[in-house]
Amino acid sequence: MDYIFLLFAFICGLTVKLAGIPPLVGYLAAGFILNALGFTASDELQDIASLGITIMLFTIGLKLNVKDLSRREVWAGSISHTLIWVGVVAGILYGIAGLLTSLTGPLDFQSAALIAFALSFSSTVCVVKILEEAGEGKTRHGRLAIGVLVMQDVFAVVFMVAATGKLPSVWALALLLVFPALPLLNRILDRSGHGELLPLTGFILALGAYQVFELVSIKGDLGALLIGMLLSRHSKATELSKSLLAFKDLFLIGFFLSIGLTALPDLPMLTMAVIVCLFLPLKAFLFFGIMTLLRLRARTSYLTSLVLSNFSEFGLIVGSLAVSLGLLDDKWLVVLALSVSISFVITSLLYRNSHSRYIKIKEKLAYYERNKRLPGDIYPSIDDAQFMVIGMGRVGMGAFQSLSKLVDSRVVGMDADRVKIQRLKANGMNVICGDGEDIDLWDNLDISNARLVLLALPSIEDAINITRQLKHAGYQGKVAAIARYEDEVNHLLENGVDKVFNFFTEAGLGFAEESLAYVHANQDIVVPAK
Repeated sequence: MDYIFLLFAFICGLTVKLAGIPPLVGYLAAGFILNALGFTASDELQDIASLGITIMLFTIGLKLNVKDLSRREVWAGSISHTLIWVGVVAGILYGIAGLLTSLTGPLDFQSAALIAFALSFSSTVCVVKILEEAGEGKTRHGRLAIGVLVMQDVFAVVFMVAATGKLPSVWALALLLVFPALPLLNRILDRSGHGELLPLTGFILALGAYQVFELVSIKGDLGALLIGMLLSRHSKATELSKSLLAFKDLFLIGFFLSIGLTALPDLPMLTMAVIVCLFLPLKAFLFFGIMTLLRLRARTSYLTSLVLSNFSEFGLIVGSLAVSLGLLDDKWLVVLALSVSISFVITSLLYRNSHSRYIKIKEKLAYYERNKRLPGDIYPSIDDAQFMVIGMGRVGMGAFQSLSKLVDSRVVGMDADRVKIQRLKANGMNVICGDGEDIDLWDNLDISNARLVLLALPSIEDAINITRQLKHAGYQGKVAAIARYEDEVNHLLENGVDKVFNFFTEAGLGFAEESLAYVHANQDIVVPAK
């Protein structure tokens, strides 16, 4: 990637971040500015963008529970949304073309349907980025959104096969050999350690799967996703995903830049892109209606529909294929690229305040809920627990185990990862599954006896949101949280957290105290008085 590209990405990303806007918006802006200055997307940049998407899909697979794809709300919701969307939007576009031919150019119904299909996809890159920044990848709505994205990826692969008439090679059957080879892959992952060899192992597995799938005429990104899914049950899957996080984010900058560098639009193209983006509310409402019809809670439906209300990079791939086959005018590829970019900005901005906005409109949204609940949407109970640990990662587990030794059954742990909670319950731990940012959860959970809530979460924004939800639900006890950096401590205290522990400072203090206690227990050492 040229230095000038990185420089513009940095300047624009930092500028929008200082304004409280997600950096990806700045990266998109950098791409359009560079385009206006005469720069074009180089092959090197495209390779970096493709690498970012491949690694991202691999890490999605590492976090994906295959059972999530088999849920009715995922496959039925995805299929229903695509069919209804294509029918409605194709009709609207065909009507607009009849009224504004000078703006759209000649457009028959087949071309309108192709454009509608390209717009039916939601962006995997944008959605996963937003969910990761919010720490919501494993929440109910996060897992549902990712499941829908995977289903849409399958639709895209099927379309490309049907449109080109290019069937997978007969050698594709050899891909089934991955199942007997899985123990070997697991053993390699075991032996890769915890240092620089671990992310390198991730690259080899992701890119190896990509190349193998391409060799048998199947989209390589699908191979990266599937190999990640096969390794998702490995004990090091989470660690592997985290080790690839910085690489993935850096490479995805190339993707966002390449979107802006696709083409420089004229005024009619920009106008048409703005008109297309007016369909985004329809996309969100359609997702919300289908999800509530499938008996999901209003909050889950609302957050899922909001984060999926954007257009996708896969739409550009579909549009590019349609243009190459002569099914679509090439100017529509520019319109699609602009629409994708604008939709990224809109979704990023709207989702930032989604939880606080839900509190204001939850009574209206609750009207559309079905009375019968899905098993995964039944709220848990905590009886007379006095201490809660929210976030059962390594820090949360340590806090939970220490508290359990002191207060026994009066402590309860909570995490949004249902698979993790099931595993902890099987080990006899007093834990419940729940999303701490869900105000409906706190309204339905009896926390009158709770004296202390510990927020063992990596995101301070999540900790602040949960603190607000607790106060809103009438919680009278104390709230403690962890911070990784010194500037985060004051930010948490200013937003209602009663006690903040600097993760690294407290870890060092605990290490010293435990070591000193060990020495005292084994030797007669006199420690000078202070």
